[in-house]
Formats: sequence, C-alpha cells, structure tokens
Amino acid sequence: MGVTGKSSSGVLPPALSLAERGSTSRMVANTLRTAIVDGTLAPGTPLRQDAIARHFSVSAIPVREALRQLESEGWAKVEMNKGATVAPLSADEAREIYEIRAALESLAIGIAIPAHTPASLRHAAALCKAAAAETDPSLYVARNEAFHLSLYEPAARPQLFEMINALHGRGERYLRLKFGLPSYKGESDREHAALLRAVRQGDIAQAQALVTEHLLGTGELLYAFLRQAGMESAPAR
Repeated sequence: MGVTGKSSSGVLPPALSLAERGSTSRMVANTLRTAIVDGTLAPGTPLRQDAIARHFSVSAIPVREALRQLESEGWAKVEMNKGATVAPLSADEAREIYEIRAALESLAIGIAIPAHTPASLRHAAALCKAAAAETDPSLYVARNEAFHLSLYEPAARPQLFEMINALHGRGERYLRLKFGLPSYKGESDREHAALLRAVRQGDIAQAQALVTEHLLGTGELLYAFLRQAGMESAPAR
C-alpha cells in the first residue's frame, strides 16, 4: 500500500462527529500499522499526512489522530518540522519487549494453570500444532500469538492480558525476523511443545521457567541479529 498515490474519490466532510472521526482514525491507524508490520511500509518511510488523507479519501483530522496513535504505540516517529516516518527497527527495543513479556507471561501462566480445563488444554494443543506447521510469516505471527494467549486466558486477569496482548502487537515486526533464521523456528516449536506439556502437567514452576527462558532467548537472539544487521538505532518512544 502506498501513501503517496493519488486519491480516486473525494474526502469526508470536515464536520465529522467525534464517533465518526474516532472510527475513521482507527481505520487509518489499523491499516498503516498492518502495512508497517508486514514490511509494505519500511522503516524510515515518510508518512505524509496529505498523501495519506488522499489515499484513504478522508480529511486531515483523523489522519493526524491516527499518526498520534501510531506514535504513542511506537510504530511511527514524529519530529518537529519534519513530519512522521515509520519508526526504525531497534535491537534495544526488541530485547526490552521480550524482557517485559517474560515477566508478565510468567506471572500469567502461573495464575492460569490451576484454572485450565480439558477443553482449554485441547484448544491450546491445537494452536500449538497449527503454529508448528505454519510456514507463512504473516500467519505464523498470528498463530504464535494465539497459542501463547491461550495459555494465559484462564487466568481471568483482563488488565494483565491486555498488557501482554499489546506487547505481542509491538513485537510483531521483530517476530517476523525469525523466518530469516530457519533453525530458530524449529527450536521455538520444540520450546512451545515443552511449555504445553508443563501446563498440561500442572507444573507451575516448570512452566514459568520455560516461558521465561523461551522469551528471553528470543529477545537476545533478535537483539544479536539486529545488531549484526546494523539496525541499532534507539527505540522509538
């Protein structure tokens, strides 16, 4: 998706209600976020407000709101007198995301294990199998996230779950890099299987240790990969 092409239709009227404007800005933000995650919009790509408005056939107001939202989430970088660009990949950010995930997901899995049922375990097992079989990067990211979250859902901690879910979103761009490291995909799948076994056995200590090791290891691997690739810019804030 380009953000500099010409619009094929008119723009929305300027007098949008708050609800309409919010819905439009979410649509723009979601579409741009997807394009950033899948690499259509590469790091450093300008996000020109007028071009985006033309592309989506909307006014400037929801586009400004969408860019502010992307900036707050770390997807975009906005500089005074320079405008917005796609945030760079950052070795430091990748590692930090997985460090925080390790702490939160260890907590969540410990709370969730006693609440798992045969049905929830079957669901988690099916998602684990689907992630292991997936070879498409886009689908793998979704299946990987679904498996992890299925392990924590029985905890019934909505705020904790929301924070974990947000971190999964922030890490999507980095998780796709594992497909540049084929040996890691197999290792990750084996770690998922071991984690699932610990959950099935009700072994809280083992499950917490495994999920922590799995996530910290991923963070360190991505950190090293990005450093070697020369992607060492400061994390977007």
